[in-house]
Amino acid sequence: MYGRPLLGTTVGLATELEVAGAVDPGDLDPIVVQPLPAQERLLEAFGNLGFRFRNADCEKGRIYGVNQKLPFYQEIEFTPPPQYASGIKQLEVTFVAYPDSMDVVLELDKRGGMFTEGHDSFSRFKVDYATVGNTDWEGQLNGFLQDAGRRKGFF
Repeated sequence: MYGRPLLGTTVGLATELEVAGAVDPGDLDPIVVQPLPAQERLLEAFGNLGFRFRNADCEKGRIYGVNQKLPFYQEIEFTPPPQYASGIKQLEVTFVAYPDSMDVVLELDKRGGMFTEGHDSFSRFKVDYATVGNTDWEGQLNGFLQDAGRRKGFF
C-alpha cells in the first residue's frame, strides 16, 4: 500500500523443487502482491479522507454474504481522522476480488463511551472495475461511513 509492504502481513510460497546440487530444495520464497487498480484507488481515497494505515492481517474464515473463493480474507485496518474519531475507533477494510468487480466490506469499530459499550457496524458495496475511475470515491466513502455511523448511532 502506498508503494510499501503492509505491516502485519507476510506472503510467501512454500516451494519444493528437485534440482541436482541445489542448496535448499524446500524454502519459502517471498512474493510481492500489488493491489488491483480499483483497490489502489479506494485505498488512496481513504488516505485522502485522512484515514491512516494501522495494520493488516489475514483471518481464516468467511465473510457473511460475500461469495469468497478462498477460506481466508485480509483486513486492512485504519485509524480514523478527527472528523470520524468521535464515533469510530478503527475502520477495517476487506476487498474480495472477482473477474469484473469486487466487494468492499467496511467494519467500523465503535468507540465506547463512559456508559456505553463499543460495538461493530458493517457495510458492504460492490465496485465495478470498468467504472471505478469515473466515481468520486472520497464522496462515496464519506457517504457510506456517515450512513453506517448514523444507523448505528456512532455520530
